[in-house]
Amino acid sequence: MELNTVQTIAIWILPVLFAITAHEAAHAYAAKRLGDPTAFLLGRMTFNPIKHIDPIGTVLLPLLCVMLPGGFLFGYAKPVPVDFHRLNNPKRDMRWVAAAGPLANLVMAFIWALLFRFATGSLDGNAFQLPLALMAQAGIQINVVLMVLNLLPIPPLDGGRIMISVLPPNLARTFMKIEPYGFFILIGLLVSGLLSVILRPLMAMVMRLIQVVL
Repeated sequence: MELNTVQTIAIWILPVLFAITAHEAAHAYAAKRLGDPTAFLLGRMTFNPIKHIDPIGTVLLPLLCVMLPGGFLFGYAKPVPVDFHRLNNPKRDMRWVAAAGPLANLVMAFIWALLFRFATGSLDGNAFQLPLALMAQAGIQINVVLMVLNLLPIPPLDGGRIMISVLPPNLARTFMKIEPYGFFILIGLLVSGLLSVILRPLMAMVMRLIQVVL
């Protein structure tokens, strides 16, 4: 079924908002549990998307991805503030705070997969079957993309934080120097097409995992 731009946006808007909100709320929750209430005190430990929306990363970038042919959709929200020095064990707990976001996206992908199964089974012939099935497919895709993308070992992505937490102190300090250039590295990978080459096999692995479990 060929969708027009308005229909495509309608299908994707809720999955994108839920995916980004769950990701950031999970960071905030993990940080609070491990000793840093900064995000909680700022009202960021919430599933209210308004608290997490970034005009460019949450609105403009996903909208451009939806309107442009090919490629894949991704975006980002306002980063949850974490004072790593306030964590119970800063070096160790950093990895768990960082991993919480991608883990939340994996859980969301499984939830959308269950909704897809429900739509294509129990709702057979129902008017809501196709919209829910398409929205569930979008939900699976955006959550898998966000999970895999954020696990790339490029600071300040979550994978970069995890890498810093496991490296010896000297190497970690050297690796942290990449952070000011992380966004430009990501843009370079995107423009060159290498980001797609890196992400697609990893996304396929996660998709297969979801299929096997469900």
